Amino acid sequence: MNGIQSITLKDDVTLISLQDSPADIALVSRIFQMISDAGIDVDMISQTPPHGSDPSLSFTVNGDDFGKVLGISAKLRELNPELKLNVSSGNCKISIFGEEMRGTPGVAAKVFSAVSKVKADIRMITTSEVDISLLVVKADADMTVDAIREIFA
Repeated sequence: MNGIQSITLKDDVTLISLQDSPADIALVSRIFQMISDAGIDVDMISQTPPHGSDPSLSFTVNGDDFGKVLGISAKLRELNPELKLNVSSGNCKISIFGEEMRGTPGVAAKVFSAVSKVKADIRMITTSEVDISLLVVKADADMTVDAIREIFA
């Protein structure tokens, strides 16, 4: 698939966004320790630059862990009362993987072009040198995967 080894789809992913989270790595560490202590497995993590004074911190969990996140939400707010918790459930994670992506310009551009053609509702993007992960609403998942496969065929 022209540098792409696999495209995978994971169903039932919940996006948790903590808005107005101070840019304080000690606080981020405490947040993720509380999540870990609750037995919640975190997948995608993204922190945005500040819009105003504070950044937003987002992460995904399996849909089965959504209740556990709600269970610790009060404790998270105790760490910072200004913290706003937003939840978006029923999403799908699409992962595009390929060792050959490393050092190959344009792979992300092709993926984003394919996704734009189907007008998918993208909730989150994370990348590495060999992986591009997209969080999309469930209704857009299959057509998004098809569009990505087509562009790399």
